Amino acid sequence: MALKKAQQEHNLPEHSLVTECQTRWGSRQKMIERVLEQHRALSDVLSEDRKSGHLVPTWQDLDVLESVNQALQPLQEFTDALSGESYVSVSYVKPVLHLMKTSVLAEKEDDSDFTKSIKMKILNYMSCKYDYSATQELLDMACFVDPRFKASYINSDKVADIETRVMSEMEATAWKERRPADSGAQSVDPPSTTLKKARKSLGSFFKTAPIPVSPSVQLERAVEAELNSYLLSPTIDSEADPLAWWRLHGVHFPQLSKLARKYLCIPASSSPSERLFSTSGNVVTCQRTCLKPSKVNMLVFLAKNLP
Repeated sequence: MALKKAQQEHNLPEHSLVTECQTRWGSRQKMIERVLEQHRALSDVLSEDRKSGHLVPTWQDLDVLESVNQALQPLQEFTDALSGESYVSVSYVKPVLHLMKTSVLAEKEDDSDFTKSIKMKILNYMSCKYDYSATQELLDMACFVDPRFKASYINSDKVADIETRVMSEMEATAWKERRPADSGAQSVDPPSTTLKKARKSLGSFFKTAPIPVSPSVQLERAVEAELNSYLLSPTIDSEADPLAWWRLHGVHFPQLSKLARKYLCIPASSSPSERLFSTSGNVVTCQRTCLKPSKVNMLVFLAKNLP
């Protein structure tokens, strides 16, 4: 192999080239990174053939590739982290966006003009993508019920609105649980037997009659106390599992833990569903087109759930 021989001459790692795949994120950056790594060996191999001599990368080409790679390389790890499906990812979106704006995609002194323009376009695209009010509210709610972040990455002027929505959803969840029990409850008549009147103690004269409180007020106070207790609890480490934390502390926050299950199960990207489509494509091949839908569902389920 001519490439392997050139790699040995230049003391380069004997890596094969990477081909870009349109449906796989990061393949272009990996392809560019590999070309930059092997450009001396590639130049030797291409220059030996007259037909491919014009493909030898010039210093202008290398500058462009380095600028693109410098802008895209930091995004690869964040993209892989947000594309997972076995851990909580949606609550990471707000912290990741903040980190990208402040450090990852921030302009540096040694960045070229092309690198700066790429970073700016990426930030503008992400700002437009997540600029919808409904999307922002969803991300804020997911971040709020994550004990790693809570309100740390929510705009200060929106924290009060998010807390109000959290309380309203907690109350709505509690009322749904109470209604079936209230509707099935039957009034029990007091026993008809007369009991002997107990003698009053001296302390009973100092007792005052309790002020009746409506169930809605009681529920509102309980929800508010639960939310305040959650906000006062310390945040956990950023690498800790929020689901494990809620499993342990769910008994202390019964209503808020239900909201955590509701929002933290949302994936941050469409990668899990795309993987499911790929699995279905691997099951239903040209030789297995007569499979019934029920069989396909079972095979896909086994493929995604068996260890």
